[in-house]
Amino acid sequence: MRIGKPSMLRLPKRSRALKAGELMRDRSFVREQIIVLDVALQRKLLQVQSDPEAFFREVLDWQLTEYQREAVRLFDGNQFLALRWSRQSGKSTTCAGLLLRFALYHPDCYIAVVGPSWRQTKLNVRRIGSFVHRLGDPQIKVQKTRISFPNNTVIEAFPNNPDTIRGYTLDLIWWDEVNFTAGDQDMYDAMLFALGTRNGKLLATSTPWNTDSVFWRMCNHESFSDFARHHVRWEQTVKPHGPWPPEYIEKIRRQYGEDLARWRREMEAEWAEDEDVWLPQSLIAACIGTVKNCGEDLQPWNPEEAYSGDLYAGLDLAQTRDYCVLAVVEHVNDMLLLRHLKIFSQPTLYSTVLGYLKALQDRWGGFQKIRVDITREGPSIIADMENAGIENAEGVNFTVPRKSEMASLLKQRMMDKRFFYPYLTWEKPYRGDICTELNVERFDLRKDGAIGFSHPNGTHDDVFWSVALAVYATVEMQPEPFLAVVPR
Repeated sequence: MRIGKPSMLRLPKRSRALKAGELMRDRSFVREQIIVLDVALQRKLLQVQSDPEAFFREVLDWQLTEYQREAVRLFDGNQFLALRWSRQSGKSTTCAGLLLRFALYHPDCYIAVVGPSWRQTKLNVRRIGSFVHRLGDPQIKVQKTRISFPNNTVIEAFPNNPDTIRGYTLDLIWWDEVNFTAGDQDMYDAMLFALGTRNGKLLATSTPWNTDSVFWRMCNHESFSDFARHHVRWEQTVKPHGPWPPEYIEKIRRQYGEDLARWRREMEAEWAEDEDVWLPQSLIAACIGTVKNCGEDLQPWNPEEAYSGDLYAGLDLAQTRDYCVLAVVEHVNDMLLLRHLKIFSQPTLYSTVLGYLKALQDRWGGFQKIRVDITREGPSIIADMENAGIENAEGVNFTVPRKSEMASLLKQRMMDKRFFYPYLTWEKPYRGDICTELNVERFDLRKDGAIGFSHPNGTHDDVFWSVALAVYATVEMQPEPFLAVVPR
């Protein structure tokens, strides 16, 4: 057999050696460009220093709405400011711009960002960082929890822990979602001391929640008259005056359906709570997990990472009208901590749910017990889980006595300070947050003395019952009493 001529191998070209003189010349060029950028930025900042609207327009490329202009004016003219705005009205974005503007014009300042959870606080620092990138100034150092400016001013994220705040001297604090912050009174006291020596500013923002709270007093009580107050309802945020398309407002109104209290809270920014809710708002806010109340600032576990622990799960099944939801809690030091919440998109394939649960089981070392709602599907779903290799699954029929037992256990664990959860918000598969979902369930006393549960039309109670199932999985399930009518 004839062998052809071997082809020539093409060796990669050798990298050109960078000479010391060229390196110094490149460094000098970069340094000159930074100086040019810095001079141009400083000139622009100086031109708009006395005109807040021009700052947002020229520096941040952002046209303020009428209510945002009023917020900027109140922030500049007051030491304490409480913003009570409706959902999705640009509250967080406006505050991010206010903090950046303050940092650029006030050297040697320490600015803190605080919220109900560490995750939420870091998101707000990220919002500020996105504005920093528009400036194009490489001397401003943006990190996940800290932004450092060349004028020695720093913006930093702080956990929801009053003891941490007390150790600092601060010039400005942005406290976001005040009404959802566990231990809000202790946090407020700590902030007053941290701001006191420098006569610092406090910017408090939130959607209304419970009335026995610091935020309610900021917005209503005469003892908090030092606070400037700004209230924005949904009508002020509709285009062209704000971000909301009119047709989308109507969609939200239909989705909220009979839950008028939620509409008042989220869209009218008013305090409202139905008397027949099973879990009161104050109790829900008090159980958001922080270092102070449960030993850690709770964050949801990443389903792609490996964890281990004494785990229990609750699975509320649905396919089309409702949502299929999985909740996982960990038993730690006589407490139950919500580690994971998964809301599956509609329409839901049970094969997808079982595959997801099997992957979690293998990745997290298994579950001690998985309680599953089998009211619609019957025991066959448990057999399907066993065939899929999912262990320790047990079915629960949602009878009136059983639902009362589960809901009562969840409420008791919360009242005993033994159940905590992270402050969770989500946009998909529908926009929601854990506090609202736990607050959705209503109850009434039936003629036979039993407690009946329901939720307003247009709302979902799947998160509530999946969490209740997960907590219920930590106790033994007793047989329901058998009642029979004995004839005379």
